[in-house]
Amino acid sequence: MMARNEAENPTEEIVAASDEREHAMYERFLGIDDDLEKRLYLMGVCREGPHLFYRGMARHLTEYMPIVYAPTVARSIMEYDRHYTSSDVAYVSIDHPELIKDALRKYAGDRRIELIVATDGEGILGIGDWGAQGAEILTGKLAVYTAAAGIDPSHVLPVMIDAGTNRTELLDNPRYVGNRFPRVRGERYDRFIDTFVHDCLGLYPHALLHWEDFGRPTAAPILERYRHDLLTLNDDIQGTGVTVLAALVSARRIAGTSPADTRILVFGAGTAGVGIADQLVDDLIARGGLGRDEAVARVALVDRYGLVYDDQDGLTDGQRRYARRRGEFPGLDDPTDLADVVEAFRPTVLIGTSTRAGAFDERVVRAMARHTDRPLICPISNPTELAEAKAADVIRWSEGRALVITGTPSAPVEYDGVTHRIGQGNNALMYPGICFGAIVGKARRISDGMLLAAAYAISDMIDTDDPGAAVLPPVSELPEISRRVAVAVARQAVVEGLNREPVPDVEAAVEANIWRP
Repeated sequence: MMARNEAENPTEEIVAASDEREHAMYERFLGIDDDLEKRLYLMGVCREGPHLFYRGMARHLTEYMPIVYAPTVARSIMEYDRHYTSSDVAYVSIDHPELIKDALRKYAGDRRIELIVATDGEGILGIGDWGAQGAEILTGKLAVYTAAAGIDPSHVLPVMIDAGTNRTELLDNPRYVGNRFPRVRGERYDRFIDTFVHDCLGLYPHALLHWEDFGRPTAAPILERYRHDLLTLNDDIQGTGVTVLAALVSARRIAGTSPADTRILVFGAGTAGVGIADQLVDDLIARGGLGRDEAVARVALVDRYGLVYDDQDGLTDGQRRYARRRGEFPGLDDPTDLADVVEAFRPTVLIGTSTRAGAFDERVVRAMARHTDRPLICPISNPTELAEAKAADVIRWSEGRALVITGTPSAPVEYDGVTHRIGQGNNALMYPGICFGAIVGKARRISDGMLLAAAYAISDMIDTDDPGAAVLPPVSELPEISRRVAVAVARQAVVEGLNREPVPDVEAAVEANIWRP
């Protein structure tokens, strides 16, 4: 006699076998002590069996995320030369622009490519220039894209653009896998990026081009060059900004304040810091009814030399936009002292993108709390050891009044009988849904309105009546967050007439395009 259900329910048998394999994978993961070794194991599984890997990601998202992506991916990048075996990404060299198309074709084969994620490895997380070893940021990013938004991993093309490196330890390392010369700048670099964009779109004309971890000299200029004409996103500039904006909108709802009450101080005036400022200004205009000049005046930047003034040399275009006038704050004796700047400017929001560990000390936090009943304080630099403050310290120094997000996971903080849950200002909350929504919405480009719609979709998930509520939803809800963001972004694309094809039912289109392992 045939065993029960042996022939009748083959799908159930397949699912049961998959569950057993996934459980075995998880047990082995738990048996590995070192986080980097855990990451190498998981990414090996991803390479050999993506369905099994993503089945595991779906079940153990909060455990796997900090291993697959930040903060552990930073160690993987720094130690890449020790564990490199073969490339998991397409590689293009600035020495050979004529080979770009061949490299992309060789990696992608005949697969349909909807998303291209490219890095040149200069501005990796908070650890800087790691040249070709920055390829590991792409493996982490793509895993998040699929685990969070359900983007089919076979439709994604990761590309390492090797334009050299200025890190001496890499150039002197015999095991370094990248080009052994200082970073190429100027016209030659710009020409190469133009060729790269042209060749990508020549092969995949409707693909979204995601720029990842480019350095301060190139990130913003590349985005500005293409964002008005192509479907493109810079995660560090736009994704991080949208994430912080979502936290700010939630914080305003909790505090009962309006956009007109908002004053923003960004500590760390690099690519991410200026990008966040730009996103928050767009919100002050859209929801606060402020004129652009008035909104910009609500923002100040602090960089390595203190408060950014308009007479300083070497300012980027973004820094110049928010630079203040000398003498604007008569009581400010030392513009390099962050606590003094806080006292003079009186921000309601303090954002850290400086990678200066401990910069938000007790003086700074108490100065914030003196002028604002519920300040939003965001030490979001990562990895963890480079964060401007610890959440527990911020809660204690502000006597439980501060609303906090950190760049890497933080445990809940108990203070005065309230459990304060800490939102993670991880742009993984944003970029998967934004890009998935743009792809599903058949968008020609990503507009400011689409980015604002993403932020508002996330803030709507917060229960403002909960006294210890985080101002961002937890990473454990990433698939639902990404789904809501994708729907909001795709709808906004249709509202603005940016869809190149009709999308009659946005929610149905999002659901139909989710890849499931």
